[in-house]
Amino acid sequence: MKDQLYLLKPGFKNAGLGPLYCSDSTPIEGMLSFFPKLREVIDVHYLEFPRPRAALVSLLGEHHQSLPVLVLAEGRKVKDKNMKPVTIEGHRVFADERSIRSYLSVQYDFPQAS
Repeated sequence: MKDQLYLLKPGFKNAGLGPLYCSDSTPIEGMLSFFPKLREVIDVHYLEFPRPRAALVSLLGEHHQSLPVLVLAEGRKVKDKNMKPVTIEGHRVFADERSIRSYLSVQYDFPQAS
């Protein structure tokens, strides 16, 4: 099983504004475009803006639908022992863009941000 990355699909509308994109998903998208091989080692899912976001509700519960989020594959050993994923509903996750980017860089041997 691969790590599962969930991002907000760009072009959504919110409170009558839009089309919009998620400013927290954008740095991760940049990393995915710089290093396309990342898409081969993780699964990337794009979710629509409206809630409930069924894919996340089924994994993490109704209270954990914020994006971006990276769900680690079952049994995945994190290379950097200083990186501490949180556990939600039995799944280990990184739930902020900086942690996600750091994890992807270290875990899959890609350059890190300066």
